[in-house]
Amino acid sequence: MIPPNVEKAIAGQINQELTAAYTYLAMAAWFDRQSLDGFAHWMQMQYQEETAHGMRLFRYLLDRGGKLELEGIGKPRIEYASVREVFETALEQERENSRSINALYELAGSLNDYPTISHLQWFLDEQVEEEKSIEDVLALLDRGGDDPSALLYLNDKMGARAAAV
Repeated sequence: MIPPNVEKAIAGQINQELTAAYTYLAMAAWFDRQSLDGFAHWMQMQYQEETAHGMRLFRYLLDRGGKLELEGIGKPRIEYASVREVFETALEQERENSRSINALYELAGSLNDYPTISHLQWFLDEQVEEEKSIEDVLALLDRGGDDPSALLYLNDKMGARAAAV
């Protein structure tokens, strides 16, 4: 049986993952409205990944005999001033997700809930990748500066992203 406070924390993390997915979907729509289909595609892939992360926790919680109480997901932001602002927002979202997973890991450790500790290791590693990928995009945006051709090149590159396995 899963400890009740870990059960509740995992339910909260599921909500956070699905909220992130919803936010990425709204970001994809913003990029689509800007005619930046490569960036839109990249954000749609992020949406799929975050949904898969939420479902991975969903399945884990149920497999451990947990009870899941789903909370509502708020309306995501839909307007941004720039491509950079979208990615800065995405990075902060991923950093918040990392903090939440770290706290969940710490809670599981304090209760000697070794199955949850083991399950969360994948998420810890994944968050390093998530943050780095967005930091890389921000670095490329910085390098391109105000050059529209650099933005269009990056848009094309972002559109080539394959779905995660």
